[in-house]
Amino acid sequence: MSRRGETRKTQTEHEIILERAMVTRHYLMTWDLDRCVGCQIGPLVCPKEAITHVAGEIADGRLVSKPSVAIDAEKCVLCGMCEVMCPKNAITLTINGKRENPVQTYGAFPHLVEATEFNKAAFDWRRKDFVIENCPTNVISYDEAADTLTVDQAHCIRCRQCEVASDGAFQVVQPWQGQVTLHRERCVAGCLACADICPTRALHIDDAGELVLADYYCIKCGTCMQVCPIQAEYEDYEVTFESQGVTKTVVHQRMTNGDVLPVVVERWRVGHTPVQSAAWIETLGKMAGEKASAVEIDRKRALKRRDLLKALTGAAAFIED
Repeated sequence: MSRRGETRKTQTEHEIILERAMVTRHYLMTWDLDRCVGCQIGPLVCPKEAITHVAGEIADGRLVSKPSVAIDAEKCVLCGMCEVMCPKNAITLTINGKRENPVQTYGAFPHLVEATEFNKAAFDWRRKDFVIENCPTNVISYDEAADTLTVDQAHCIRCRQCEVASDGAFQVVQPWQGQVTLHRERCVAGCLACADICPTRALHIDDAGELVLADYYCIKCGTCMQVCPIQAEYEDYEVTFESQGVTKTVVHQRMTNGDVLPVVVERWRVGHTPVQSAAWIETLGKMAGEKASAVEIDRKRALKRRDLLKALTGAAAFIED
């Protein structure tokens, strides 16, 4: 038990735990390092710079140790911003034993709009095992009593592979809209590290051993850019905005060498519940790009794309359907 008001940190190979015991509130934050892919979003949004990126290691073009994070317990204020924005649901914050996020409780951050829904009536049950086996986070299961497929919503990463595997019986709403682009000719020869770390099959190695992009599955985490040997370069620029009558100027960064990068992930906009706060506006400025009017991949066209279906394990049986 930590001393009152002091944040105690414990870390193992699989998790980081921060605990702070107050008079009436007991904070406990758990960072699941098995789920975490070191995507840089945590360090990016942390207002106290308590989270730092830990680089992975590449040997002969393959990832031998994945990237991760380090947390400075003395700087962390357990605000919960990182939990809201984590694309892998790797962070759990509880207060007095119950899930609660301070920045959402006090209106500084919204709830992101995201969902995974299953339409049983539209499902071809020959695809049941195919769908379950192609969920990268193992959150889809068969409920025998109800004769339906269920989703662990708390850990679903909204990768949309179930949409394609089920031929549209699943419908997924991702919080972030954006795009990922791959320029294979710019890659370091023999490097496949981005496919090793990608939490979905957006970047994967095909049967011929080649790096392939299945863009519809991207969750915009940006981990691929973190492990790529050719790193993005940035320049600072100032942004002035007004929130609740207060004008604030902050420093953001924009990428300057996108034309030489093998892989680029862009975030354009995010679906969220209504909120108006300087903290949220500043966070959006750090994460979102400048293409707010761009159009994302259309779901109807995605379901018809053979390359997306081919990217899934065991897809050969359904290619001709």
